[in-house]
Amino acid sequence: MITYALWFAATCFSVALLLNVWRIGVAPGVVDRILALDTMVVNAIALLNIYGLLEGTAVYFEVSLLIAMFGFVSTVAYCRFILRGNIIE
Repeated sequence: MITYALWFAATCFSVALLLNVWRIGVAPGVVDRILALDTMVVNAIALLNIYGLLEGTAVYFEVSLLIAMFGFVSTVAYCRFILRGNIIE
């Protein structure tokens, strides 16, 4: 029964990921694209965790932590670049 729930969750997160890709293409401004990219990172992390539960291994959880750290740093750096024009002062 848990397998069906995991597959349903994976399907929902995959659809959300596709909608984020669509939003990146249609977004009117840069800020909307940044938000869509950040949401894509969250959806990718969720998909990795679901896949790790389906496979029964802990490697995917460690990879999702690395992606979370990379996503946070890249979002902050990109927002800082948009606001100030440079990343490192």
